[in-house]
Parts: sequence; C-alpha cells; structure tokens
Amino acid sequence: MVELTTRDVWRVLLKQNFMVLGMVSARGEARTAGVMLHVEGRRLWSTTNDDEWKAKHLAANPQVSVTVPVPKRLPFVPWVKVPAATVTFTAVATLVPAASIPGSVRAVLLKGLDVEEDGARGALVGIRLEPYGDFVTYGVGVSLLGMRDTERARGRARAA
Repeated sequence: MVELTTRDVWRVLLKQNFMVLGMVSARGEARTAGVMLHVEGRRLWSTTNDDEWKAKHLAANPQVSVTVPVPKRLPFVPWVKVPAATVTFTAVATLVPAASIPGSVRAVLLKGLDVEEDGARGALVGIRLEPYGDFVTYGVGVSLLGMRDTERARGRARAA
C-alpha cells in the first residue's frame, strides 16, 4: 500500500477539474453525475440549478460519494491508453445560494457563462462538498508500472 498523507491527496485534488458525484434519490435510487470541480480550502465545489434533479436529490439526502479520476499518461506516447488513478471519498453536500458562493469559486466554475439568476432553468446554486472519513486512492503516488500491482497501488489518508 502506498503511503499518502492528507496533504498529498489535497495536492492531487487541487489539480483536477472533474468529479463523479454519487447520490441517492428521494426514492432510494442510486444516481451519479459528472460535474466540474473546484477546490477552495478543504472543500470541493460545483454548481447546478435549483430545478435540476441533482439539487433535488442532494436536498433529500446530502450524504454523497465522490470519485475524482486522475489522468495518467505515458510521456512521448500519449496515444497509449492508460487507466486513470482515482481518489474516492464520502462527503456531506450543502446547497449554497448563488449570492453566498465565494467569488473565486464562481469565477472558476462559471467562467464565460452567462448565468441568469432566475432563468427558466431555475436559480443557480453552489454544491459545497465537505469530505469526511478517509480518502481511498488507487494509482495516486505510484508509477504506471506500480499500478499493475493492486496492493501497491492502493492508498488511504484521512480526509479531514
């Protein structure tokens, strides 16, 4: 097992811009959504509209699972497909009104988008994710060859 610190994992997360958010609907059905990601402090952020199904599921059950793929590539041979490393963790999601989303988060996640606050698709809301428990990793902190050894490629670090 690769030895990682919480700081190591946050350094990796800071460089990513995409995550898969796993949630449970009000009817108890599993759902996932790929969303843009921005890290601010020790929280992850995304946005949606309050009329979207993501916002409704998160309001009904804020306990989520998050997986962040970490692309891996072979230098000088980028056409060779290599599986991504991953960071997976549990978090509590909080829906945040648009006016309360930090300006730096808005600037990154809404860059270039014309967002109408009360448009036909609903009002903009932020999704603030606060990880807890452990970060569970695969392929983070190991070479591509090291990823072939599943025991060696696994890692774990406290999320908080």
